[in-house]
Amino acid sequence: MENRWTFQKIFDEYLANRPDLKGRANDVRRFKSYLGKIFANKTPEEVTHFDINKLKQGLHKKKLKPATIRHALEILNRTANFAAKRGLCAGISFVVEMPKVNNIKTEDLTPEELSRFIKVLDEEHDIQASNMLRMALYTGMRRGELFSLKWSDVNFRRKTIAIRDPKGGLDETIPLNKMAEKVLKEHPDTASEFVFPGEGGQLRKKTPRSLNRIKLKAQLPEDFRMFHGLRHVYASHLASSGKVDLYTLQKLLTHKSPLMTQRYAHLRNEALMDASNVISEIIKPEMKINE
Repeated sequence: MENRWTFQKIFDEYLANRPDLKGRANDVRRFKSYLGKIFANKTPEEVTHFDINKLKQGLHKKKLKPATIRHALEILNRTANFAAKRGLCAGISFVVEMPKVNNIKTEDLTPEELSRFIKVLDEEHDIQASNMLRMALYTGMRRGELFSLKWSDVNFRRKTIAIRDPKGGLDETIPLNKMAEKVLKEHPDTASEFVFPGEGGQLRKKTPRSLNRIKLKAQLPEDFRMFHGLRHVYASHLASSGKVDLYTLQKLLTHKSPLMTQRYAHLRNEALMDASNVISEIIKPEMKINE
């Protein structure tokens, strides 16, 4: 029985072989919270349709989102596939059906909400938190990218910010625009290599508690995700300006695929239509004269 490759044993082996796995902590948490009870002591070939349905129903009862359920099932599949590819044991004998997920949620703020938000940032005493949020708004940087941002990544002379290993998988460079440059030049020196350090000047692991206070004070929508949402606000404003094409926007957002940037296409199209409609303002007076 000791030689049985159970999901728990395979998952431990998988983690041991992937020390640099992105999202490792989330995978461990999801396996323990969602998969362990049903699958920890089962081998992949012992899994039945009943087991999968039991998992789905249990997670539905907990009112978890389809995306969360999908993540759990993906970990199950990934673990089983790892075992099969390594010849440890047979995989799951059937295709696990995934719940459909619509992840295209483009968050934005109204002009009034944005104005309130900036005013609250101006009044906020937690400079680390307020400046981190400003950088998210002014550059579209992701939370993890801001947490890991080092002073050595900021080049004030060339006016660039190096983003180390973003979601696209390769290091990227984005422009250091005037507003972001002002934030960083006025940012307090903490004697840490990190711009927004965590405890003891080390890599930040947690979101500042003050973010909830800022969100409430600015009266932002309850479902507005601060870092993720501000990235969308940044992108939406650029797209709707009509001055930034989607290819440039893709580079600014460090999107690996142009498909990820397509969610903003309608905003640019609306801006172009508004610009195109200017001709009616020019031609109408001329038409009246000719009449």
